[in-house]
Amino acid sequence: MALTLPGCEEIEEILEDRARPQTGGAPLDLQLVADSLASPLGVVAVPDQTNRLFVIDQVGKVWVIDQNGRKLSRPFIDVSSKMVPLSPNYDERGLLGLAFHPQYAQNGRFYIYYTLPPRAGGPTPTTTWNNLSRISEFRVSSSNPNQADIGTERVILQLDDPQTNHNGGTIAFGPDGYLYIAIGDGGGANDVAPGHVEDWYKANAGGNGQDIEANLFGDILRLDVDRGAPYAIPRDNPLVGRPGRDEIYAYGFRNPYRFSFDMAGGRQLFVGDAGQLLYEEVSIVKSGGNYGWNVKEGTHCFDAANPLQELANCPTVDAYGVPLSDPVIEMNNYRNPKGGRATTIIGGNVYRGITLPGYHGKYFFGTFSQGPGTPNGELFMATPMGERSLWSYQEVNLKGRPNDLGYYLKGFGQDNQGELYLTVSSLTGPTGTTGKVYKLVPGWRR
Repeated sequence: MALTLPGCEEIEEILEDRARPQTGGAPLDLQLVADSLASPLGVVAVPDQTNRLFVIDQVGKVWVIDQNGRKLSRPFIDVSSKMVPLSPNYDERGLLGLAFHPQYAQNGRFYIYYTLPPRAGGPTPTTTWNNLSRISEFRVSSSNPNQADIGTERVILQLDDPQTNHNGGTIAFGPDGYLYIAIGDGGGANDVAPGHVEDWYKANAGGNGQDIEANLFGDILRLDVDRGAPYAIPRDNPLVGRPGRDEIYAYGFRNPYRFSFDMAGGRQLFVGDAGQLLYEEVSIVKSGGNYGWNVKEGTHCFDAANPLQELANCPTVDAYGVPLSDPVIEMNNYRNPKGGRATTIIGGNVYRGITLPGYHGKYFFGTFSQGPGTPNGELFMATPMGERSLWSYQEVNLKGRPNDLGYYLKGFGQDNQGELYLTVSSLTGPTGTTGKVYKLVPGWRR
């Protein structure tokens, strides 16, 4: 067997990693970066030399934080007039994702995921669609680098969505240059509502999570947006030449709301998938993988007829011969009879910055809140330990916040230097001006 040796840059990174303390534990703090937002869902760094950050606000706007740390008064893009009306109390629709093309500095192309009013028709003869989920390409203005040209929209993909919830929403370019898109299972409970198809697992009445042929719900997609009309299929997508939709990269998800690629190491894809009543999970997702829903919830067998109780057994391989992959992080939902304190998990990022000694390579994630009605989300971290067993994790020690964040945690972000950001709000829904962006900084720093 041939031996592959690391290159000089890889050796340098290994040595640097070994030189850094890996235990963590030093207190961290939150530094305010931007406020007066409605419902910020994430922070995205632009791949150029400007050091700007772009904030996804669910109400339909993307805000620019310039190189001096100032939030500009005018949004980069505003698609609120195109969107489906949002419920101010709680909504999983809206502007959900933003991604800049890897060659953005040269071509000015970027992509958003947002939800529009539904088209005519419905999932059944007696039900209507809830919304139209759309991924579109836009270009930056030729005269102002802080303004998008709203007239350049090119629709990449549209899905008639049957329910309000489980929309996924993250879009990001992978290290391979392809666009990855997180699509939820279509909404409803148990993956059996109108708009959910039959699949191979009859015990739970089927559902979009395990289907790979009828639609794209419950999947991570991988598209080549540099070719085709409006896109091409990468030749090495796992279902090319096999049963299933060629766009699919991985499947078996409920609501893969936030995902990220590690900026270093193996460039792994971390996906946070919202559970139903018992378990929340984070998985390392690979090409062609099946991540279990609705056969399993986390590492446990799921029972659609009685979702508060686990089935004694369930299949470990799907009808196509693909093993059901377990997550690397599992957390109890607050409704779990065994106890728990998470309404839903919020997938985060692997820290690759330099300002937090001892935290390099840690995976940071969090929870929206500990229960309904209280803005008390929590921040956690885990040390990657391989993929064959569940990782341990611990709550992050934040200066002046001994119990929780004091907000609903809605998303994360990472700048080009690998530093981490949290997006939070005092309100559950997309309304008001309590939304904030914080940077994770050392506890001794002000």
